[in-house]
Amino acid sequence: MARTNDDVAAVLEEYADLLAITGAEDFKIRVYQKASRSIGAYPADIADYDATALKQIPNVGESIAGKVAAYLRTGSMAKLEELRARIPAGVRALTRIPTLGPKRAMALHQSLGVDSPESLEAAIHAGALDDVPGFGPKSGENLLHGIALLRQAAERVHLGVAMPLAEDIVAALQKVHGCRRCGYAGSLRRMKDTIGDIDILATSNRPKALMSAFVALPQVTEVIVRGDKKTSVRTEQGLQVDLRVVPPAAWGAAMQYFTGAKAHNIRTREIAGHHKLKLSEYGLFDAGTDELVVSKTEEEVYRRLGLPWIPPPLREDTGEIEAALAGRLPDLVTENDVRGDLHTHTDLTDGLASLEEMAAAAAERGYAYYAVSDHGPDLFMQRMTLDKARSQRERLRELDETCPVRLLHGVELNIGPDGDVDWPADVLAEFDVCVASVHSHFDLPRDRTTRRLVRAAENPCVNVIGHPSARLIGRRPPIDADWEAVFEACARTGTALEVNAFPDRLDLAADLVRRARRQGVKFAVDSDAHAVGHLANLRYGIGAAQRGWLTADDVINTWPLDRLTAFLRKERTLTPA
Repeated sequence: MARTNDDVAAVLEEYADLLAITGAEDFKIRVYQKASRSIGAYPADIADYDATALKQIPNVGESIAGKVAAYLRTGSMAKLEELRARIPAGVRALTRIPTLGPKRAMALHQSLGVDSPESLEAAIHAGALDDVPGFGPKSGENLLHGIALLRQAAERVHLGVAMPLAEDIVAALQKVHGCRRCGYAGSLRRMKDTIGDIDILATSNRPKALMSAFVALPQVTEVIVRGDKKTSVRTEQGLQVDLRVVPPAAWGAAMQYFTGAKAHNIRTREIAGHHKLKLSEYGLFDAGTDELVVSKTEEEVYRRLGLPWIPPPLREDTGEIEAALAGRLPDLVTENDVRGDLHTHTDLTDGLASLEEMAAAAAERGYAYYAVSDHGPDLFMQRMTLDKARSQRERLRELDETCPVRLLHGVELNIGPDGDVDWPADVLAEFDVCVASVHSHFDLPRDRTTRRLVRAAENPCVNVIGHPSARLIGRRPPIDADWEAVFEACARTGTALEVNAFPDRLDLAADLVRRARRQGVKFAVDSDAHAVGHLANLRYGIGAAQRGWLTADDVINTWPLDRLTAFLRKERTLTPA
């Protein structure tokens, strides 16, 4: 469910950015950034909190609590408004360009007078960046790519924004008298990484009442078009949401029609034609007589076409039709299959909850095992040391004696430019699980990036490559690697690839997951949780895994503990490539 916390977190993040633009001290900027993350990840809704209650949230001191309390009362933050007035809106827009931070944005504004992404784009094409200190030969190319990413992001939102919004709307409509069924379809039901609009279907014997309730929802800011069968609105997130009311008898056909990607639907209509049938959102009809054949459920629509029911995440025309015809559709992994999480963080590094709180939350989720994997020392800003790690391990072992979940002590290592990781083998052997990830040097040449990942996979102590492509959806493109070589190395060495469930990562992406699976690679679907509430993000990772055609057997954290433990020992003879 969408919460006030997200709005407040965005306000504090903007305040931190504006402080950076105006040259404030780094420590002050970090204070607001930490408070933003803490409030955004806080499990309870803070809508009714006063300053005293707000100070109970980690990283929220008296000054910030006062500002947030005032914002919650009035909808405004005086200090933020002062900074907004001082800094041109166009410069604030520049800060949203990936790879361009607040200070560099202000430098460009002062040097070139650019005050929008469009004027910056024109300046780059005119070669004006060549004379600006701190901007090298590749800066223009990188900024143009960042502007393109910004424009793409403006048109779509990631799954973690669209899903809670759709669930809130569906839940509200289901309470309307006369609503019989209601659910979301489209790219959201297919669990795509980003969503351009939301399709909601409903059946009702009172469609006008349902439409009236829809346009009156608090999330709605604009009614685009209103009718008895279809109404379109725009929400505060800028998303268009379409509600279609269909006859109860057409529910299955409508869900099939409005869920599949265009290419999938073309294939199913072609199959219908071969059977002398016509397929539409209202049903499957005899092509000669227009007599209705089936329409009530998706299962019977697919069955009449000679196909088994195809799970929504597969409906992209990426081979699912052929697999269905051949009886080879995978039995996709589900969230219920997951027995544990192998990549999470605590407040020892950049997490927001204690070891005890995270372990208790894992127990509440019913996990059989759970790994804490705070950052290693090479991510310097996290201030990790070996002594801290060993002290955490001692506390974890104490908790393990009484915790209903088997607690594993892990670490998230940093993969250096040459493939090295933070600690030597004798230190890494002390950990139960080692996740290794790329956190810097994202623009290395393809051959170096490939070798970097291959060397990490060949490290006998590395069990999982975390968020392998290092992408941030809409903000940072994936690193450039020869992925077939990386997949071969992972399959050869018994190194799992992560499907990171954080909604702005979903990394590996589904197309790469499919390719890696064909080479025999195993996977870990992890939350990368930095707070208790983040553990629930696992469902987004499962959606990405399903789009990658993964079964439970492909995912190591669905395995029983003894099988997982054997895999983590990585007792294989590794032959460096």
